[in-house]
Amino acid sequence: MTAFRLLLIALLLIIIGYTAIVVAEHGLDLFSVFFGDIAAFGWPGQFNVDFGSFLVLSALWVAWRHQFSAAGLLLAIPAFLGGMLFLATYLLIASYAAKGDVRVLLLGAGRAMP
Repeated sequence: MTAFRLLLIALLLIIIGYTAIVVAEHGLDLFSVFFGDIAAFGWPGQFNVDFGSFLVLSALWVAWRHQFSAAGLLLAIPAFLGGMLFLATYLLIASYAAKGDVRVLLLGAGRAMP
């Protein structure tokens, strides 16, 4: 679990640093670039569709892990919009809440019971 947590921290630092540079160079106009690349039907658009699919699955998993409760549905929104910034933070916090139990981490406390 320690290696996993270190990976999450490394991913967070990389994404935060990279995002800070991109925002400084290009501003916050993410959505027009994201959807513009999709509309152009090139490789950047293909990557964005692929990445968007991962965001949908991430949001669905977070909501499912919380048994589609109000909290789970609310957490699904930043899971979809926040990408790895959200997911790495969420998993880091959840790994401590699960006390390192991978079953609880992946399934949620309610589903991990034997």
